[in-house]
Amino acid sequence: MDRIQLGLLGIGLVMTLIFMRVPIGVAMGLVGFGGIASLISLSAAIGIAKAIPYRLIGDWNLSAVPMFLLMGYIASATGLTNGLFAAARIFLARVPGALASATVVASALFASASGSSVATSAAFSRISIPEMLKARYDPALATGCVASAGTLGSLIPPSILMIVFGIMADTSISRIFMAGVLPGLLSAAMFIGLITIRVWFNPALAPRDETVFTSAEKKAALLDVWPLPVLIAGVLGGIFLGIFTATEAGAIGAVLACLIAWTRGTLTKATFRQAVIETAEGTAAIFIIVVGAAIFARFMAYSQLPNVMAETLIAYTGGNTLAVIIAIAIVFLILGCILESISIMLLTLPLLLPLLKSLDVDMIWFGIIVIKLLEIGLVTPPVGMNVYVIKSSMGDRVALGTIFRGAAWFVVADLVTLAILIAFPIIALWLPNQFAVR
Repeated sequence: MDRIQLGLLGIGLVMTLIFMRVPIGVAMGLVGFGGIASLISLSAAIGIAKAIPYRLIGDWNLSAVPMFLLMGYIASATGLTNGLFAAARIFLARVPGALASATVVASALFASASGSSVATSAAFSRISIPEMLKARYDPALATGCVASAGTLGSLIPPSILMIVFGIMADTSISRIFMAGVLPGLLSAAMFIGLITIRVWFNPALAPRDETVFTSAEKKAALLDVWPLPVLIAGVLGGIFLGIFTATEAGAIGAVLACLIAWTRGTLTKATFRQAVIETAEGTAAIFIIVVGAAIFARFMAYSQLPNVMAETLIAYTGGNTLAVIIAIAIVFLILGCILESISIMLLTLPLLLPLLKSLDVDMIWFGIIVIKLLEIGLVTPPVGMNVYVIKSSMGDRVALGTIFRGAAWFVVADLVTLAILIAFPIIALWLPNQFAVR
């Protein structure tokens, strides 16, 4: 068996193990180890398996992962995210489908603190879906809206997926954070536009709320949500102004979240301890995946499969960059139906990055395209992680098919947004180009 065949066999084995519910990091690590042993020697495989974890876990950039996770968990556990939905509901009361649009706005803000799509969906499945169903909203619209709005957690910085992509692509995490801002706002605007148009033409989807809110209620709502905007402004503002790097921002964000919670009297030993435990668990899971993916990527490099795939794809597309991006997008959309986000990225990037760098594709822009594609995969069947999170929260009150049907409308909006981002790279690149950051 030659190198190329062994590389293809390795990919097949990884996919098989994943479908057998073997953890993605373990599957990639084992196959990568076995592949290196077959191609070179067992001692070489052991040496690489020893060196990679130390080199990766010791990478300063990866320290941003536990810090941003800690920031998000503290913000959530101490109530810094409370009131987001209520405030958005008050200020969007006159917009058709106000509760659904309020969910999108609140999810975008929550995502800036949590950095997690699944966490965002889980939070608002408990907050906004019951309110929408009580207001007689169409169940598909209510649940589909929350599932799709939750995906903003991947694109709006800070995002764990952006950190992992930046490390794998050897590109600036600060710049990719900046690149996600305008596409994230565009995605949220597209969702709100979709909700508004659908409800405008079919008011039965979301009966209008005739509640009139007083100035005092509006002021109280703003006072209730100030901690989160301050936290977001402190973290992203520092990055954008070059005061600190994205890696340092994680630690600063975690400290700032603790300080804000302490001033509000919501930071207790119990909440802090729980946030630290959840951070440790989340960090360990991500690091195991990253280490396994790195071993598998080394195996792929030795097999020379990425080079052959790059040459084949260039031959079929004539070296046309747009055709290559479209082909990659199709592959990601297909994989999004069967795998979760981080698995897709870690499985494909070792194969794709050499090709894209040979075509001089801007890695910052491509990173945003990748994150957008991964967002879509979070709500497409049969896997659709966000959809299952909502189904778990709702129990038998809403059928799984209803949630997927509601999310399908938002997938269409996402595809339009994706086309715009591909056609106009300046949307992602404009903000990073305005600031000289590392």
